[in-house]
This record gives sequence, structure tokens and C-alpha cells, in this order.
Amino acid sequence: MVIIARLMFLFALFQMVFAKGHDNVREACSVTRYQKLCVHSLAHFSNTAGRSPSKWARAGVSVSIGEVKKVKAYLAELKRQGHMKGRNRVALSDCVETFGYALDELHQSLGVLRSLSRSTFSTQMGDLNTWISAALTDEDTCLDGFQGKNHEKQIKVLLNRVQNVSCITSNALALVNKLATTGLGSINNP
Repeated sequence: MVIIARLMFLFALFQMVFAKGHDNVREACSVTRYQKLCVHSLAHFSNTAGRSPSKWARAGVSVSIGEVKKVKAYLAELKRQGHMKGRNRVALSDCVETFGYALDELHQSLGVLRSLSRSTFSTQMGDLNTWISAALTDEDTCLDGFQGKNHEKQIKVLLNRVQNVSCITSNALALVNKLATTGLGSINNP
């Protein structure tokens, strides 16, 4: 009987911790355009990020970096296979290049988020907004050059993957903008 009571207590405690974490991610994602995607992609940060806008911004950019890497690798593999011809082949090469730029801009952003400072906070927020917006533009630019968007399965898959990562990057930008509006009180260092 004591074992059952202890197990029930541990189960109730686990549910409380999980529910609190789930509330944290929903609250953080409330500022994003793609809230369901945000909650799904950031749920595992719930307990570590808590209610910290700077930690949520870092998490959003980190997830975006991971997804951009996956899509860039997918695009590079498509290019290596050489199945696309004509304009789509050129568009694919452009896509690989723009995703490289997006990755660089997101890495720069993560570096800034890891070293936020009260004395340069405003400048840092401006830089972050510029770089993440540029990454989002790079991702969107990838979609521009493809023909047969509604007919070729391979292109449909490619476009869906690119659109998904653009939504994730958009969410990261919203989380950074939330940090900017929250202000200096949301970071701990001088």
C-alpha cells in the first residue's frame, strides 16, 4: 500500500512538472505566427527555458539552425543526384547557396544571444532582427526559381520542407522580438 501511495505521489508530481513546462512553451509561443509548430518544435525546452525570454529566443534560433542544416543537406543531396534539369537545376543551386547564407546568419544570431549584455542590448537586438530577417529572406528566396511547383513530386517535397523551415525561423524571429520588448530585465548579466 505504501508503494502504491508513493507511486501515485510521484505520478502527480510528474504531471505537475510536465503541465508547468507545457504552460511555459505555450506562453512563449503565444507571440509567434505558427504557434502549433512552435509548441511542437520547442516543447523539450519547456523546463530549462522556463519563463526566460532570452532562453526561449536561444531555443528558437537553435531549433531553426538544426532545421536549416537538415534542409541544406537535403538540398545538397538533391543537387548531387543531378535529377533536376534546366531552370530547376539552377534554382536548386541557388537554394543551396541561400541556405548557406541563412545558416551563417542564424549562427551569428545564436552567438549574440549567448553573450547578451545590458550595455549593448539595443544594438544586439537590432543585429539579431537584421540577421534573422535576412535568414528568413534567404529561405523564402529559395522558393522563387522553381518551375512545375504543382506537378513534380520532388519539387513539392522540397518546397514543403523549405516552407516549414521558414515558419520555424519566423517563430525564432518572433521570440527574439519578444526578448527585445521584454527588455533588459530579462537577462542576468551586466
